[in-house]
Amino acid sequence: MSVSVKRLAAGLFINGLKFRYLKLTGKPGRPQTVSLEITHNCIARCIMCNIWRIPRDVPDLSVNQWLGFLDSDLFSDLRELDITGGEPFIRDDLAEFFYGICELKKTRLRSLRSIAVTTNGLLTKRVLDITERILPELENAGLDLVVVCGMDAAGELHDRIRNVDNAWTKVNSTLEGLLELKRKHANFVIGLKTTILPLNIDELERISSYAEKKGLFTIISPAIITPGRYLNREQADILTFSNNDIRKMVSFFSKHHSQWLFHADTLLEYWKTGRVNKPCTCGFNYFFVRYSGEMHLCPLATESIGNITDIDPEELLRSKKAYSLRRKIGRFDSCQSCTEPGLERYALVYEGWSYLVYLMKMQNSRFLHLHSLMGLDKYTD
Repeated sequence: MSVSVKRLAAGLFINGLKFRYLKLTGKPGRPQTVSLEITHNCIARCIMCNIWRIPRDVPDLSVNQWLGFLDSDLFSDLRELDITGGEPFIRDDLAEFFYGICELKKTRLRSLRSIAVTTNGLLTKRVLDITERILPELENAGLDLVVVCGMDAAGELHDRIRNVDNAWTKVNSTLEGLLELKRKHANFVIGLKTTILPLNIDELERISSYAEKKGLFTIISPAIITPGRYLNREQADILTFSNNDIRKMVSFFSKHHSQWLFHADTLLEYWKTGRVNKPCTCGFNYFFVRYSGEMHLCPLATESIGNITDIDPEELLRSKKAYSLRRKIGRFDSCQSCTEPGLERYALVYEGWSYLVYLMKMQNSRFLHLHSLMGLDKYTD
């Protein structure tokens, strides 16, 4: 075992001890990743998500409110910032938000390494213009930008899923433009996010092939039914997988282990046993804030611990309600079927022991390659 792997293994073991103490007591750790739903507005009408049904005149927090929230010692150990929606690029002041983060990197956000933005890629010109503007500023601040485009089929079926004419053509054009920018900026990473539905299971190979040809990472995961984040419980009938669908997903993930090995194995075990068994550190090193300022320990949970516009976020994290919910993380009914890949990724290094088991099973060089490929090195250096 190399020196670097030994050091990583020792760190994971110690992390495991620390996390189990926090889990036992319900105490919070320092946030390392935060997801901000900076808008509920969206131009797509996806069949698996009802966020777009929130009336457009319901206000989002302002850029100043978001930046004021991040301007806190609470985020001294923040490594990643996840920006989501709705459609983030629909905001006219999105570039100003990124400029503000670059300024905060000098003071409060000294540990921040990367910002990830999820987009449907339909606003091609706006996405490319804003991305081109912010990349040099982020690079000067020592920050990587990760743009993840939603792609649910490599062709016309994508239009039907997103309920937008020419959606496939638009997202493809956006990706081509982003790839041009990537050639000029070393701090730029591009990927695809695919929500698996009964409707697009036969598209997974085509999407994977498209991503491989373009040099894009992929996040491919089944749709999640929840009355919270996606407001989609009424679509349960069209989102529920048949036994034949499950067989097809098992076949796909059994062959495609190259990028997100842990997630693929988690899904395969879930389809075999009917229960998800994976680490989760929601509320300890991660939380989610909705467009309204409501803070959730988990983005899939319906229950908020309070609003950041009313109460200081550190106070919210140390509230009796937060303590109680943290001790139950992983034991809620919804946890038994949670296939959200981001949450397990944020948990791997922090929870420690599950990831340590993987390290022990794999060759050192292969493990370190996957560790870097998943961007987990920012949590261990």
